[in-house]
Amino acid sequence: MKFSNQTPLLVSPAWIEKHLEDPLLRIIDCRWILGKPGEGRRHYEEGHIPEAVHLDVDEQLSGKAGSGRHPIPRPADFERTMSEIGVGVDTYVIAYDAGNGMPAPRLWWLLRYFSHEKVSVLDGGWKLWVKEGRRVAAGPSPRSSPVDGRVWIAGGRPGEGLVGKSYVAAQLNNSSITLIDARSPERYRGEIEPIDKRAGHIPGAINVPFTQCVDEQGRYRPPSYIKRGARGEIQETICYCGSGITACTDIFALKLAGIDAKLYEGSWSDWSNDIDLPIETK
Repeated sequence: MKFSNQTPLLVSPAWIEKHLEDPLLRIIDCRWILGKPGEGRRHYEEGHIPEAVHLDVDEQLSGKAGSGRHPIPRPADFERTMSEIGVGVDTYVIAYDAGNGMPAPRLWWLLRYFSHEKVSVLDGGWKLWVKEGRRVAAGPSPRSSPVDGRVWIAGGRPGEGLVGKSYVAAQLNNSSITLIDARSPERYRGEIEPIDKRAGHIPGAINVPFTQCVDEQGRYRPPSYIKRGARGEIQETICYCGSGITACTDIFALKLAGIDAKLYEGSWSDWSNDIDLPIETK
């Protein structure tokens, strides 16, 4: 079938199973564990949604150079990755993760940033798929035919969805901007910092942990949850995390609430590395 550009943000396991055989559908398993290279792919090979392919945050959903630990890929590299797994201009992409809200929204964000709007996230992720007893496949990713025909040309939209360190620094005293930190409360308060050079958060940021965007079933919470965190009437919202991965979960949850937010690409891994920039702990 021909999928509309007006795709929903979330789809259910039942919807996916109904459309599994559609040639224009591409399901992408995004499971990944920070600090454990290859673990997400291992989980994928143990069991995944039939016909799904796996993409790794470190290998395909991040670039090799740029701000922070996980900069976004170069447009040509990202388009090549998508083309190799059969994603073209007419393809409807479904991204899923373990059901913990991370990192399927990273792929959702990247596709939209690179001008591919036909993308949704599986509500509940792998956790709900298995719980409902749906079909499971195992083994390595199936070979995909590269796109032949219309391949979309990845063109980023700078200023519309992505900001850098200098932009964030210039907004520190701007009361019309809400800055959201998606990390755990302990890292936000500066009580622990297992990865980066300095502990704390960007001055003025509020903490909306990405883990709280989904419930115990892996489903996204009602939009009212993230709206409460975003604080009333605002002109602009910027999200960051440790390196730009889980911030996309908050961005996705905000989108469910009708709020468009931007990603600070380098996030705390970029900010904390600059000793001239202020931090807060509390």
